[in-house]
Amino acid sequence: MTIEDIGQLVDPKLLIVVAACWALGYVLKQTPRVPNWSVVYLVSVFALSVVYWMFGLTAEATVQGILCGAAAVYGHQLVKQAGNASDGGSKDAL
Repeated sequence: MTIEDIGQLVDPKLLIVVAACWALGYVLKQTPRVPNWSVVYLVSVFALSVVYWMFGLTAEATVQGILCGAAAVYGHQLVKQAGNASDGGSKDAL
């Protein structure tokens, strides 16, 4: 599955949420007091909160919120791994 495949699953109205999640994840990764393992959870909670606010507390909103958070994390990893590949690889792949 590619980022394009995930992008087709996400409601187009929520692409701004994906972008906001990506930005939030970047900021959290730069924050020394936020452990790396918690970033994905914080981004997911943010995505779910925004989608629930926009569409209400429904099963579809839950799926869309999870997809928004996942698309942001997956997109970040694609960019990071592409950078690592061009540098000859790194032990810190994730």
